[in-house]
Amino acid sequence: MDVKISVLDRSSTREGRSTSAALRETLQFAVQAEQLGYHRFWVSEHHSVPGVAGSAPTVLAAAIGAATSTIRVGTGGVMLPNHQPLVVAEQFGVLDSLYPGRIDMGLGRSVGFTRGIRDALGRDKGDAARFGEQLRELLGYFSGDVERYPGVHGIPAEGLRVPAFVLATGSGALLAAELGLALVIAPIGGQAATAEKIKAYREAFRPSALWPRPYVVVSSAVAIADTTADARRLLLPEAWSMVESRTKGVFPPLRAAEEIPEPTPKQEALLEESLRGQIWGTAAEVAPLLSGLVDVTGADELLITTSTFDRAEMLDSYARLAELAGPRALRSA
Repeated sequence: MDVKISVLDRSSTREGRSTSAALRETLQFAVQAEQLGYHRFWVSEHHSVPGVAGSAPTVLAAAIGAATSTIRVGTGGVMLPNHQPLVVAEQFGVLDSLYPGRIDMGLGRSVGFTRGIRDALGRDKGDAARFGEQLRELLGYFSGDVERYPGVHGIPAEGLRVPAFVLATGSGALLAAELGLALVIAPIGGQAATAEKIKAYREAFRPSALWPRPYVVVSSAVAIADTTADARRLLLPEAWSMVESRTKGVFPPLRAAEEIPEPTPKQEALLEESLRGQIWGTAAEVAPLLSGLVDVTGADELLITTSTFDRAEMLDSYARLAELAGPRALRSA
């Protein structure tokens, strides 16, 4: 595959283990991903989710930057509606000053999933509609051109060129094109529909100082194991947590696949829906599926997440993917 391959880790918690253990494991995983040769290592932002410890991505990115030396480090992403753009600019300015040339600024528009979380953050659902306005303000702190607040400077961000990525939801793809930013998109709704959104992004793209040409990162869950059944089993813990979030309103810590109860017909349907679009199998089975995803979408890069209960099996899957991709798809590309 002649595309770069990167990692997204959400710091999933596991049944019987603490959230602090999940964060330490993310740190260890970043070091291992660097050793395997992955291009980027990104972390995410989730608030008040029992199954996810990653709530402060820029703080975690700082720790990962200190523990690694070559892999790019970033966020997938900071949810801009939850924050003041000036503060986000300052945080990434600090990160890029500490780890120059290695920091990525992935930005999303989601707000808290429940009313209680939004209230605790001082936000409401309508704040997502301000994403474009906030994104322009944020970029202005790096360029030194903030019309809304004359005389306010994003120190130490001003003058730095931190690559910015927009996580596409709603009109996010066209906003990324308008501002000349990279696009991160998951094939939700099918690869053909995703390819159409990417096509529209490329056609509408306006070159910027950060990205002179369109750049597309396609995100996907991938699992590789000795057998097809084993690979599917690796994806079951997170899929089951997703089922529970949709039926009970809470995304719980991951449990071992063997501990997942017999699903009801409704749960079985939701489980299959969660797995739909994900990629799993032996290396020989996964290779053409990934190549097909790249061919259909024209992706410049793949952002892979493999979240399962057993971390040794997770790392083994990433090691198999690195071997499958080869050095051209990793940092040497």
